[in-house]
Amino acid sequence: MTTSVVVTGGSTGIGRAIALRVGGVGGVGGVGEGGGGGRPVVVAYRSGERRAFEVVREIEEGGGRAVAVRADVSRRPEVGALFDRAEDAFGPVGALVNNAGVSRVAAVADSDDELIAELLGVNLLGALYGMQEAARRLQSGGGIVNLSSTAVAVGTPSLGVYLAAKAGVEALTRVLAKELGPRGIRVNTVAPGLVDSPMFRDGKSEQDLERFRTQAPMRRLGRYEEIADAVDYLLSPGASWVNGQTLRVNGGVA
Repeated sequence: MTTSVVVTGGSTGIGRAIALRVGGVGGVGGVGEGGGGGRPVVVAYRSGERRAFEVVREIEEGGGRAVAVRADVSRRPEVGALFDRAEDAFGPVGALVNNAGVSRVAAVADSDDELIAELLGVNLLGALYGMQEAARRLQSGGGIVNLSSTAVAVGTPSLGVYLAAKAGVEALTRVLAKELGPRGIRVNTVAPGLVDSPMFRDGKSEQDLERFRTQAPMRRLGRYEEIADAVDYLLSPGASWVNGQTLRVNGGVA
């Protein structure tokens, strides 16, 4: 039975690349089943409706199936409604990719309540709510892939609250993998580093970006598609013995 993949934050950047990949557009489609060499995709977005529907159109033009659903993952009822909509559209949900995230540059001492609430709400609670819904609804053979950041391992200054949230996601990954393992559901995390994305570019000058490029062992930034490849792999049968892991896709930065 073909099951769908819910991709949060799927309208742009890394999320868009993931949605296209699991939907069978581009690459070899490691999760391949269903039309277009991929699985039905639920493109979840909080803003950017036009971009979300463009992703849906690309998947459909490639022979796949997709729907766009608005959901603020920091609100538990909206996450539940997102899964309801996914089930209405395609039947049982087979996988969740917790990609939605926001980042703000601020020293820990300068992080006010509003910033803390936003970063923890989207990056930690949003991922937790998604994992809870997936834990209740996924059948044996399902999978969850969370998105973290290589900066958790590096300890990048001015990203303290953001990294606290992502460290929590990595901890939840390890715990939930053990809780859901007996049911045949795998839970893993992909931790990108130095990826050329809007979130990474936020608050950085071109000079800053060049400095990051030269610091990377491979002397470049990563690409969206390289993160999508890693997610695609973790959802594929080829990763059937990979569980509770954080895969740092960063070109050797850490």
